[in-house]
Amino acid sequence: MEKLLYIDSCIRREASRSRQAADYLMKKMEASGKYEIETLCLMDEPLHYLGGDFFLQRERLLAEGRRDHRRFDYAHQFARADVIVIAAPFWDLGFPALLKTYIENISVDGITFYADTEGCHGMSQGRQLIFVTTRGGYYENTPLEMGSLYMEALSVFFGIDQYKCFFAEGLDIEGSDQKMLMQNLFDQIDEFAADWT
Repeated sequence: MEKLLYIDSCIRREASRSRQAADYLMKKMEASGKYEIETLCLMDEPLHYLGGDFFLQRERLLAEGRRDHRRFDYAHQFARADVIVIAAPFWDLGFPALLKTYIENISVDGITFYADTEGCHGMSQGRQLIFVTTRGGYYENTPLEMGSLYMEALSVFFGIDQYKCFFAEGLDIEGSDQKMLMQNLFDQIDEFAADWT
């Protein structure tokens, strides 16, 4: 059975449309019986951005080779997952700062990637990263959409084989049919899930 890590960064929790889509996907994945699922709700985690003494401690631990320290638990958890699902809304052309803080905490040389004279190389065992997001306006295939683009680059950085983004957009445009747009997103997920059977 594959390990699936579900990372929830939907700040509005149950009221978030991104969360609703991610929950729909997770029900499908759970029903498949193929995954051992671990959920990480970032809003409930004691995450710290890298700065001050917290940053200096990290630098000391890495210099001493102490990658088994508890502050690297998030990185080890991420690196061990076969499939990663990340849910976050489209905020400020990307995603909430909380998710970026988490990414800073899992980006650890010697756990999720390593660097040598030829550059950086991924160390995660993940075969797929799935990003679930919703957008109020229309941004796909424009220079302003940095959320999915960032996640795809992150997949490469961490050595994850496949990247998939499920999204709905235009949800807050006046006159848009929100129910139809969300149903289209659920239909995409259904089509994806059908490949498992």
